[in-house]
Amino acid sequence: MKPFAFGELLARLRALIRGRAGQRPAVLKVAGIVVDPARHSVQRDGSEVELSPREFGLLEFLMHHAGEVVTRTEILEHVWDYGYDGASNVVNVYVGHLRKKLEAPFGRPLIRTVRGVGYSLKQR
Repeated sequence: MKPFAFGELLARLRALIRGRAGQRPAVLKVAGIVVDPARHSVQRDGSEVELSPREFGLLEFLMHHAGEVVTRTEILEHVWDYGYDGASNVVNVYVGHLRKKLEAPFGRPLIRTVRGVGYSLKQR
């Protein structure tokens, strides 16, 4: 490994951060849901849906994995964090919140429970 100057390292890190500062995260669209991470907004079939930050994170994670089955452990690691040591049913509770806000008012299910495995967001 080559020696380096700490000042140069800082300058390179700042340049990387500046380069990404102007980029907006991509708007996600799946099955009539539109998630705009930059505006922290969610729409279903054109109607605005209010979500808590944790609900938003869960929905965003499911949308990135639309059509795939994700386990509760994967959800806990990515939406909560590796050190989460709370209730084991917290994922089920938050999926229930999303269903009340994104499914019930619109009459169409989106989140499928795969018994003993996890959850999957429908792609259409």
